[in-house]
Amino acid sequence: MMGLRDRYRQLPRNPFRPHRRDVVIGIAGAVISGVDALADLVRRATPPSPTDRTRLLRVIDRQTVAHDENVVALRFAAADGRPLPGWHPGAHIDVHLPSGRLRQYSLCGDPQRSDEYRIAVRRIPDGGGGSIEVHDALHPGATVTTQGPRNAFPLTVPGYGSPTTRFRFIAGGIGITPILPMLALAERVGVDWTMVYAGRTRDSLPFLDELARYGERVRVRTDDVNGLPTAAELLGDCPDGTAVYACGPAPMLTAIRSELAGRGKVELHFERFAAPPVVDGEEFAVTVASTGQQIRVGAEETLLAALNRAGVDAPYSCRQGFCGTCRTRVLEGDVDHRDTLLTEPEHANRMMLVCVSRAANGSSLTLDL
Repeated sequence: MMGLRDRYRQLPRNPFRPHRRDVVIGIAGAVISGVDALADLVRRATPPSPTDRTRLLRVIDRQTVAHDENVVALRFAAADGRPLPGWHPGAHIDVHLPSGRLRQYSLCGDPQRSDEYRIAVRRIPDGGGGSIEVHDALHPGATVTTQGPRNAFPLTVPGYGSPTTRFRFIAGGIGITPILPMLALAERVGVDWTMVYAGRTRDSLPFLDELARYGERVRVRTDDVNGLPTAAELLGDCPDGTAVYACGPAPMLTAIRSELAGRGKVELHFERFAAPPVVDGEEFAVTVASTGQQIRVGAEETLLAALNRAGVDAPYSCRQGFCGTCRTRVLEGDVDHRDTLLTEPEHANRMMLVCVSRAANGSSLTLDL
């Protein structure tokens, strides 16, 4: 039988860290190999188009998972009854809501199950309408169209794909969703780990019942009891050789990044649930080609935020420059491209992502909106 290290050498390179191999794929694949084999037989019977990643999912269960009743967890199954594509901790799916909105939600269920996906969504009154629609419209029996899963926040196991030896998980509020499957994998493979789970109050924190099984490894701290946390409190005992995985509000992540500056032997992996702050931005003007409307974009404001503020209907989802939903053609002006998604031919074809990219120095933009 092939040894674990032999299997590791055969694994594909991690696309996010080319010097490492994606051992999570190997571990999870070994665990669910029997399920995958059966799923492959089903897929061969009615193979989908290799470029078609769109699926129709049906809501099969809905539960309120925070005591303040502002977070619901939804379980989906494939509407056609077929097995769902596999995924690994940190993955998300793109959800096309009935209104036409596209939103991205982390998968927070069990990666070993091929019969269902689970997401959790906090109701945010001023969050652009996606969360409100999920809460108001998605009940058992409702259907949504999805794409994915995709993983922009992959977990790499210490000792194999990473030189670190332990995990420190940090979750802020609904940021627990991508972290939950990571805890289960860390526990299953026997890696040392600890976690801090922060929020305004205990009533606002989802999945406390599921976290209870980990005992003292998970520390819950809330603002109403402990005050606002510092980065040092969130990181706790963070010796060299620690891999930190954090998900939560942008200010929390900014503080953690600052605290770890210069710590070359501590890895930091993070995912935001909001737009990143604008760095080195300058004010500029944008014109909407279809109406002639002119909008000023502030130095610390994203172009997408300025368009939304002015009532311009620009599609978006991640607000972080990796999903491509807000791809827009530029008719006039020079672009400061700040994404890592668009290709050089797309740049040459005058495309930009309005959620993160901006006008180049002193330029103004005219957008095909």
